[in-house]
Amino acid sequence: MSFNEVIEMLGDDWRRVKILMSEYLHTDVSLLRDTNDSVLGHSGKMMRPMVSLLNAAAIGKVNDDSLRLAAASEILHNASLMHDDVADGSLERRGFPSVMSLHGPSAAILIGDFWLAKAVEAVFDSECQENVKWLFSKTLSDLSEGEMLQLEKSFTADTSEEDYLKIIYCKTASLFNVACTSGAVSVRADNAMKDAASSYGVALGLAFQIKDDILDYSGTSEMGKPVGVDIREKKITLPLLGAFRNAPEKEAEIRAMIRDMKDPCRTGSEITSYVLDNGGIEYASSVLDSYVRKAEESISVYADSPAKEALVSLARFNAIRQV
Repeated sequence: MSFNEVIEMLGDDWRRVKILMSEYLHTDVSLLRDTNDSVLGHSGKMMRPMVSLLNAAAIGKVNDDSLRLAAASEILHNASLMHDDVADGSLERRGFPSVMSLHGPSAAILIGDFWLAKAVEAVFDSECQENVKWLFSKTLSDLSEGEMLQLEKSFTADTSEEDYLKIIYCKTASLFNVACTSGAVSVRADNAMKDAASSYGVALGLAFQIKDDILDYSGTSEMGKPVGVDIREKKITLPLLGAFRNAPEKEAEIRAMIRDMKDPCRTGSEITSYVLDNGGIEYASSVLDSYVRKAEESISVYADSPAKEALVSLARFNAIRQV
């Protein structure tokens, strides 16, 4: 099932989520309004609200709370991206200039804060807020911890695979988790179904980020986003960790190159060659496949339905996507 087919299946619910996002983000401040409209116009595939609605539909019947919480998950995601772009100095987002590059870091932080506040507002508008507000609160904590751990490791260059998985859980999988779990909560799912939705979200999110990290080494400029960014930002990700497993004799040297980086372009080129020549992509791909399988297995308790089929398709999409 393709993305377009999933969106067509979601129908009016999908359109109502997008309308809700626009309504929550409404403002009379022209600079903020114009920036919000620009971000919404380049919003990517919006996978988080998609899987939120699909989990709700697979377990019960999508309702107003389902729509609000799906909108909240995407608004929160975009808030985190604006803050991340400031922390990382990123000039592009989804192939377009980032908010930071257009308006500077101070404005990007303030706009991200506005989006964050609106995500909280959407959560508090839901009738099941008492059962989901702690989920969103924990996600905010995870996002901050993940960013700080990643920053810490950029100074020491001693990232282990355990560190890496914690970072990508906090920065990426936590958002998929809250989207899927809150979708289940919105339809009053029992504990078994909520656990299934949570496990699916975590596995999907880990697979999603691992694929992004693979594409940073093996992608092309046609992807619409820069490649080779991770090493330039001193981020040790799974493809490089996989190469360390296969060719450990150069690990200490490469970690020192990253820690004491003088020429990011040259260092990035050397490390990319090392990763490609020593099975780093293949190792990361095997871990990715394991999380795709785990995502599928997590929702085996769901009754067969178009929504469940769509969730399986989205999990499998991570193994083949090129953007």
